[in-house]
Amino acid sequence: MDRLETLQLFTRIVETGSFSRAADVLDMPRPTATYAIQQLEARLGVRLLERTTRQVRPTLDGQAFYERCVHILSDLEDAESSLKNIASNPRGTLRVDMATTHATHIVLPRIDDFRSRYPNIDLVISSGDRLVDLVREGVDCVIRAGTPRDSTLVARQLASMPQVICASPEYLAFFGVPHDPSELSNHQVVKFFSSGTGIDDTLELIVDGKLNRFALGGWMAVNDAENYVVSALRGCGMIQLPRFHVEDALRTGRLVEILGEWRSPDLPLSALYPYRRQLSRRVRVFIDWLGDVYKDTFGELA
Repeated sequence: MDRLETLQLFTRIVETGSFSRAADVLDMPRPTATYAIQQLEARLGVRLLERTTRQVRPTLDGQAFYERCVHILSDLEDAESSLKNIASNPRGTLRVDMATTHATHIVLPRIDDFRSRYPNIDLVISSGDRLVDLVREGVDCVIRAGTPRDSTLVARQLASMPQVICASPEYLAFFGVPHDPSELSNHQVVKFFSSGTGIDDTLELIVDGKLNRFALGGWMAVNDAENYVVSALRGCGMIQLPRFHVEDALRTGRLVEILGEWRSPDLPLSALYPYRRQLSRRVRVFIDWLGDVYKDTFGELA
């Protein structure tokens, strides 16, 4: 392993707090990673990492060395990106996390186009709605709906997604159809929860030009977008979500739009990535490509 690869390994160990996770991210055997760091410490004549049974942490010397490594690697990547060949043909592995709905319905149906443009980039796509620790888990960027809350990340908005409030015909037959937002207090919602936002039991509508939030009761709570829709289909309550996710169900009558005379606020969708990786050409071209995909799907950003 050359010095550059050793520096990359060392920074990933510090960021993930684990030899095993860093080795997995860099696709190398754990013993190779251990030996490389031992050789690095021997060459420098200092201990860089404190190892415990649960976590690996940098020593004071290790933290100072890590900060220098981050600058060195960022400068190197910037220098490589300035070369025309590298800039036009980025290569390597890109790790992305996005909601299953977006992966299945929007991104993956066109992923062959990305591959044809950038044949030297290998993609690792994980899906879910949980909060991801990008640095610790070795993820390069995530695609998330809602207003970004982590100020340590760079955010680029990709789309504003029109939303709809809807419920199943069975639910409406039992509870009645609300004809005015004031009638929502007599209804139930399917609640949505996540580690980042807690439990959300509200519906939002723009009434007389102002955003109004309506907190409703409900007996079902889920943390996955697909289960959110399935719960509504089974009559568990009303839901509010991007229209594209339920377009087929609305068209076939399995779900019915509610209070369509009042506009639901659009839901922003953003790509988020660690600040120090903003020069990564792989991240940059993928987000640019996503921008075109979402523009085709939802139109230009206002």
